[in-house]
Amino acid sequence: MDLQYFNNKAFVDALNIFFKNLNIPVNKQTDAPISAQDLLVETYKSNIESFQLIDDVYFYGMVDDAAFKGEKSILLHDVKEDYEGILIFGVTLKQRANNLLPTRSQLAEIARAFNREYFYTPVIVVFKYGEHLAFANTERLKYKQEWREGEKTGKVTLLRDINIYETHSGHERIILELKIATDGINKVDSFAKLYKYWQEVFSVNILNKKFFEELTNWYFWAMDKVQFPDDIEKKKDVRNATNLIRLITRVIFIWFIKEKHLVSSDLFNEVYLDKILKDFNKNKKSVNYYQAILQNLFFGTLNQKMDERDFAEDHDRKNKLDQGIKNKYRYLNKFTISKKEVFELFINVPFLNGGLFDCLDKFDEKKLEEGKKEQIFVDGFTRVDAKQAIIPDYLFFSKTTEVNLTEYYDPEAKKPIIRKVKGLIEILNHFKFTVIENTPIEEEIALDPELLGKVFENLLASYNPETKTTARKQTGSFYTPREIVNYMVEVSLLEYLKQNVKINSADLENRLHILFLYNDKPNPFNDKETNLIIEAINNCKILDPACGSGAFPMGVLHKMVHILQQLDPENIKWKAQQREKIIGEQIRELEKDKKAIQGLNDNAVREKAEKAVEERLKEIDEIFENRNYFDDYARKLYFYYHKIPLEN
Repeated sequence: MDLQYFNNKAFVDALNIFFKNLNIPVNKQTDAPISAQDLLVETYKSNIESFQLIDDVYFYGMVDDAAFKGEKSILLHDVKEDYEGILIFGVTLKQRANNLLPTRSQLAEIARAFNREYFYTPVIVVFKYGEHLAFANTERLKYKQEWREGEKTGKVTLLRDINIYETHSGHERIILELKIATDGINKVDSFAKLYKYWQEVFSVNILNKKFFEELTNWYFWAMDKVQFPDDIEKKKDVRNATNLIRLITRVIFIWFIKEKHLVSSDLFNEVYLDKILKDFNKNKKSVNYYQAILQNLFFGTLNQKMDERDFAEDHDRKNKLDQGIKNKYRYLNKFTISKKEVFELFINVPFLNGGLFDCLDKFDEKKLEEGKKEQIFVDGFTRVDAKQAIIPDYLFFSKTTEVNLTEYYDPEAKKPIIRKVKGLIEILNHFKFTVIENTPIEEEIALDPELLGKVFENLLASYNPETKTTARKQTGSFYTPREIVNYMVEVSLLEYLKQNVKINSADLENRLHILFLYNDKPNPFNDKETNLIIEAINNCKILDPACGSGAFPMGVLHKMVHILQQLDPENIKWKAQQREKIIGEQIRELEKDKKAIQGLNDNAVREKAEKAVEERLKEIDEIFENRNYFDDYARKLYFYYHKIPLEN
């Protein structure tokens, strides 16, 4: 897709080309820029960083039924409430410090201002910043509850950070989907049809569904083409299903950390891989990618401390010094590069202290008690050929092909069920991922980390070869939609705060509801009350006995961060409470731990305590004062407080 005209032409001229390519009839309003203050009379805030980024603003035009008929639209000031039309604005942004791109929240805040200002019709904002574009789609909803006064701005959905010169295939696909049909049964010839169609294109739920459909097709396609050790699970179909689900979960997790540039994209680039791997993707029997790259990435890199990474001494089969050690590199013979160059492939990848990348191969404990070393293989990360996991390269890098999946979707179907599938890496490359989780009022048209729970639990429901649907029920695993999670979070936090905040006020619940909202209303609590609420949040403990993918705890975290943003935007009170908490915890440790003070005189005890407190307070100051961490980092970090025991 060629978007370079956004750099080669004036912004309005580029918008003309863009909407023409999408077949969207726009009744243009003006080619000249208008100041943000003049367009956003009621909503512009000069002291907010988001608005300070605005360079030029254009009221580009309107898409309504008149535009579809080739007639003139009414003037902006004549538009009445609930007018059937879309207003389109163009905004160019100034460069941020250190060439940082604008955040999702900054783009959403600007789009929300346009939506509040022109509340009578939906608004689309097209942003240009440097070599990037973003599109913001807004909607509006009305409150019905008595305590929710008036109307609120609805959700802002963003397609952002679109590179003009190197457009991501995920962005390209969504932009092409914005193009409307001008004939046939899907013809779009009115505002109502356009609005409905674009809401579908801008729907994250529909995007997730498309991704899951492609992933499920791949999962069933790969089912009889992979080989895993049978030491524990003897049934091939169940063994392959469970291991494929584990593989998918691991790879998707890596895709998210790749978005943070913590894993090199070269490890998923066919041209580069062909240079460093032997027999890479040459034919149906090529199997080196999964073993040499992915298994070494899983077990030897992500599951090993950065300064302890090394090759197993038995990689050349000359000895068995490191037999059974599953966090060291293997398969050097599958590379065309040196051992040193293999290390460099993974050198900047972080160590993740979690269980997802633990190798499940292990020694038989009963045999160990008898003095024998006999391994049980699940992942098949080994030099023993018969116990290795075999996944052909083409399952990762195959281009689109049609396959018969009748056996998996409906064995009794009268007609074959044919699906288009492509390799797992090809699927992932086709979608845009984001590490920022969506909120009820801000969504990016990209796959966010919540997807992991959806993928795992939905695939889990499919792996039972007999019922295809009961496996999820047997394990008790169910994915809870974001809307329900948000409701559960609000109800739970509301009850907690009502019971634990000592504020004697008849309107406490109403004011707490206002605090929970995603809007720009001022903090409804005075200074003393604010401190009490922050203290209650600071002492809050969350228990989710059926945690699953962690949707509820993460939902609570996001909501509490939002509440702190409303109560304490500068983080002054939150920081003060963390300092007090550190001091109090350290004093209690000294009083409780008798061993720590045995043999020490009063001065030594006091000096030790003062030093411990000083170090922790210094850490707090650095975290809160380092702007590279941003405010939310400090808020989130201290929801989970690590007590540091006093060392002897």
